[in-house]
Amino acid sequence: MTSYKLQNISTGRIFDDTGWLLADPEASEPSLVRAVYQNKQFTLDNNKDGFYKFSNWLPICRTLENSAPTVTYKSTELAKALGLSNLYISFSGYWPEKGAKMTTCSFKETEAYSVCARFIPEKDRIMVVASAGNTARAFARVCSENSIPLVVCIPEDNIDALWFEKPLAKCVKIVCTPKKTDYFDAIDLANKICKSPRFFEEGGAKNVARRDGMATTLLSAVSVIGKIPDYYFQAIGSGTGTIAVWEANLRLLEDGRFGNHKMRLIPSQNYPFTPMYDAWKAGSRALLPFNDDEARDKALQIKAKVLSNRRPPYSIPGGLFDALTDTNGDIEYANNQESEEACDLFRKTEGIDIYHASGIAIAGMIKSINSGKVDKDKVIMLNITGGGEERFKSTHNVALGKPDLIIDNRTDVKEIYTAVEKLF
Repeated sequence: MTSYKLQNISTGRIFDDTGWLLADPEASEPSLVRAVYQNKQFTLDNNKDGFYKFSNWLPICRTLENSAPTVTYKSTELAKALGLSNLYISFSGYWPEKGAKMTTCSFKETEAYSVCARFIPEKDRIMVVASAGNTARAFARVCSENSIPLVVCIPEDNIDALWFEKPLAKCVKIVCTPKKTDYFDAIDLANKICKSPRFFEEGGAKNVARRDGMATTLLSAVSVIGKIPDYYFQAIGSGTGTIAVWEANLRLLEDGRFGNHKMRLIPSQNYPFTPMYDAWKAGSRALLPFNDDEARDKALQIKAKVLSNRRPPYSIPGGLFDALTDTNGDIEYANNQESEEACDLFRKTEGIDIYHASGIAIAGMIKSINSGKVDKDKVIMLNITGGGEERFKSTHNVALGKPDLIIDNRTDVKEIYTAVEKLF
C-alpha cells in the first residue's frame, strides 16, 4: 500500500525492501536501516480507520482491525503547575473522554499495528517478539484479533503485565524465562527460538515498521500543534521511540511546512538502571562495561520494568547516540520515588492514571525545567507512553495471560526451539 525504499543509515545506500529485511544485506558493518517514503509530504489519510490514518509514512502492505491512534492535546493544569506556556501531551492509552482508545493502554500498540501490517503471514512461519511487558501485551492482542501466529517471550516476573480485554486466540503462545530473570534474558530466549526455520524474529529497533509506528506519536503532535515541537520528553528502555521521532522530525524537515528545526530530545531512564545515561554523560558512543548480574539486579529494582533493556540500540549507526548528538539532546534519570510523585501529579492535574515509565518521563522533564535546560515558553512535547489501565479496568473485566511454557534461556538451543515448536 505504501511506496518506500530502505536506506542504510551508515553508508547511505538505498535499496528495495525485498521482504522482511532488518538490515542492509550488502552491508559489511552493523547499521540501522531507515524507510524512505516516495511521498515527501506528511498528510493524514482520514479515509482510513484509527492508527492507519498515518499510513502515508508507514511501511505497510495492509491494514488491520481495531487500531487506535495516539491523542495529542494542549495541557492546562499540568502546564500551570510547572509554569509552562506550551506543553502538549501525546497520550497513548485508554482515556475515552479524550478520545484515546488503546485498550492495552500502551503506545506499544503503534508498534504492533505497524509491524503486523508490514507482512502477510506465511504458512508455518511464526513471528517471535521479546518483551518486558507492554510490547508483549500489544502484540499478543493485535495478533490474537487478526489471526496472526505469534510467540511472545517475557520474564515470568513480568507476567502480570499480560492482561487482555478477552482471552487470547490459540495462535498466540506465551513463553517465559524463569523468575529472577529480566528483559535481556527474554531477548536471548527469543533469539534462540529463532534458530529454528519455523520462527522469525520481529526485529525490535531494527524493524523500520516498529520505529515508524512509534513515530506516529510525533505525527499526532504535529497535526495538532501545526509545527515541530522544540523539546521532546519520553522515558526510555531501548531508546527506540526517541530514535523514531528523530527520524520523523527529519522527514518533516524535508516536507518543509512544519518548521526548519530539530526537536531537542531529552529522554529519561529509571535509576538505578541507567546504562545509556551513564554512557552519554561519559561522552561515550559505546555503552560502558558492566557486570551482567549487577545489571540484572538493577533492572529488577526499577518500577518501570519496561525500561530494562541491557542491550539497547544506543551505539549502532542511526541509534540513540546519533539521535542525541544530532539534536543537541541530553538524557535525564529519575528514581522510583520521583516516578511515583510524577504519576500522582499527573493524576491530580490531568485526571488519569499513568504508568511508571510515563512518570519517569515527567520527572525527567521536571528536572530539565528546574535546571534551566528548558525554555518554559517554547513548545514542549511530552510523550505519555502508557496510561489509563485503572480507567479501563474500572469498566471492563480482563483475562489474565498464563505461560504456555517456562524455560531457561540457558537451556540447549535445540531443546528450546523444539519445546516451542510443540506448542503449535
